[in-house]
Amino acid sequence: MTSITADAATTLPTEAASDLPASSRNRILVYLGVLVLLVAFGAPFGGLISIPVSYFLKNKLHFTAIQLSEFQLITAIPLYFSAVWGFVRDSWNPFGIRDRGYMILFGFLCAGVYAACAFLPVTAITLGAAVMALTCTFLFVQSGQLGLTAAISRQHVMSGQVSAVWNAVASLPVLFAFAVGGYLSNALEGQHAEQAARTLFLTGAVVMAAVGAFAIWRPRVVYDNVHEEHAPVFKPGADIMRLLRHWPVYPALFVWFLWNFAPGSQTPLQYYLQNTLHADDAAFALWNAVFAGSFIPTYLLYGVLCRRVNLGKLIFWGTLIGVPQMVPLLFIHTPTQAIWAAAPSGLMGGLCTAAYLDLIMRSCPKGLEGTIVMMATAFYYIVSNCGNVLGTVLYQKFGGFGVCVAAITLVYALILPALLLVPKHLLATADGETPVGGDFDTA
Repeated sequence: MTSITADAATTLPTEAASDLPASSRNRILVYLGVLVLLVAFGAPFGGLISIPVSYFLKNKLHFTAIQLSEFQLITAIPLYFSAVWGFVRDSWNPFGIRDRGYMILFGFLCAGVYAACAFLPVTAITLGAAVMALTCTFLFVQSGQLGLTAAISRQHVMSGQVSAVWNAVASLPVLFAFAVGGYLSNALEGQHAEQAARTLFLTGAVVMAAVGAFAIWRPRVVYDNVHEEHAPVFKPGADIMRLLRHWPVYPALFVWFLWNFAPGSQTPLQYYLQNTLHADDAAFALWNAVFAGSFIPTYLLYGVLCRRVNLGKLIFWGTLIGVPQMVPLLFIHTPTQAIWAAAPSGLMGGLCTAAYLDLIMRSCPKGLEGTIVMMATAFYYIVSNCGNVLGTVLYQKFGGFGVCVAAITLVYALILPALLLVPKHLLATADGETPVGGDFDTA
């Protein structure tokens, strides 16, 4: 990538979107897959940290469902402003190497913050403060990773394949966290809570140091295929106006909003399985692992189909399959039945999740990919946490999980009419096909 100079022209560079040879695409996907995996493992708000913390608050500090959901709502405050980190990524070019600069600089800085947090006492306040401090640092790393991912996927019409790999690989840390969740929960509850927390944070430090070290490597097949699309002169007002006037962003984010609202799919589900069906921590962890893991086959299926079928068909049929995703939970009466029901629920959500992320990457305006994907991150945490609070209120008010399933299904059904708002040119092509006008942003 080239650095931005103050005396250069003020117009955005233009270059038509183009398909790459299969060998180049595959090498790029492998590189992005490893990068996504490392970053996802290091996320302080992800499975490796958040799952043991939620167990600790529920079982050791005896948080109620409302208290736990409020804790998650508050500690996620930096995530609600993720678009700010994305806008910084689109505007500032550290070391003249843009995305690599963010991952190198803030990867090692985040590792240092993790190491410092390892020696804090284990209380609700210190855990909350540690998660928020780590999140603020980590978001710079994530903005670089996501900005790079979105830019290369749009510039080389491979957003479907990137979405499939991104989602599938990002699921692996979640599976790992749930697999060891019961052990971590027991450790945090026992006399070795301080040592368990220290090990957890030091592991995060090692992972983030690995992200920084990995970003030092510059494979030519990746970075020589990303062309600069940022204005030579930084004009934040003009960029903000260009973003606000970019219509394709609005329906894409609205669909993302509806899919992630899901009132009742987090805290109420945990309390329903554990308090009503008497599932222990290990059974609840297994349910989540099966649910998250069951997305992966349909993510991979999407990666195959997206080269053969246009996005319009994939997103419609994926949504139709995804609407009743939580309905199997109406027919469970034991923890074992719940675990069996997790598999079809996960399978039903994979195609549409990959399609929605595909749509978001296609909707990015040139040079503002970081802002849009980080805005999608912000939307995810805002609406999922608000949906969690609403679902918790419904669960406690009506005394059952059925009302949550009904609310989730109704919200998901609203996605179908929302798809009518998406510009047709974003849906008309499959991966590898050049859009009308040569680029999704110019069609």
